[in-house]
Amino acid sequence: MDARLVAFKRLLNIMDDLREKCPWDMKQTFQTLRHLTIEESYELTDAILEEDWKSLEGEIGDLMLHLVFYSKIGSEQKLFDITSVLDQICDKLVHRHPHIYGDVKVQDEEEVKRNWEKLKLKEGKKSVLEGVPNSLPAMVKAIRIQEKAKGIGFEWSDKKDVWDKVKEELQEFEVEAEKKSDNMEEEFGDLLFSLINYSRFVDINPENALAKTNNKFKARFQLMEKYILEEGWKISELGLEKLDIYWEKAKLELRQNS
Repeated sequence: MDARLVAFKRLLNIMDDLREKCPWDMKQTFQTLRHLTIEESYELTDAILEEDWKSLEGEIGDLMLHLVFYSKIGSEQKLFDITSVLDQICDKLVHRHPHIYGDVKVQDEEEVKRNWEKLKLKEGKKSVLEGVPNSLPAMVKAIRIQEKAKGIGFEWSDKKDVWDKVKEELQEFEVEAEKKSDNMEEEFGDLLFSLINYSRFVDINPENALAKTNNKFKARFQLMEKYILEEGWKISELGLEKLDIYWEKAKLELRQNS
């Protein structure tokens, strides 16, 4: 038997055992697992950002366990089971890849995406944006909204026009910020949305970019704290000018060691 099938069957059997015999596993519900699944997803993305492939292997397993767990609970409640879950996704993939399983011809990745969105509308979706979860973090949600709009051709044709839009939104925000008006938050949101839009035109994932900047700032700040403690100071006692000296020192060391 295919080793993949053997491994998957083993996981299913273990899930059956845990659900029947383990006090903790027996008590879990869709609702109690939800926040744990979100946590596992973030741990997986951390491993990808850090390019920690060994950890990634383990995180994929953790997330797969959750999917099997949900399927087991669904089976117990006679809602669905692992067979119907897998059959449904297989049927969907076949239907939405007519260039593989049919006679449709495509030229590139972008045409595949456009066909995908058109097929979803034919399946009864009222909007191409229906598939964007409301609970997504705002930045990820903006990316998905823009990608889906692009899928049906609602897209800028030139990145220069997109950058002009960024500058326009920045100017509008500056006007509202100067007045300290109630529109500041809305204009700032427009500015962020336009920056995220531009990132797609230069092949940058803004979520990844910001995550890396967060990590960079954290590393520099913690090294700065280390220098300050080593010299017998308390960080709260230093002014900005002194802090900036330590900041630049930490910045230089991290650059030299990178």
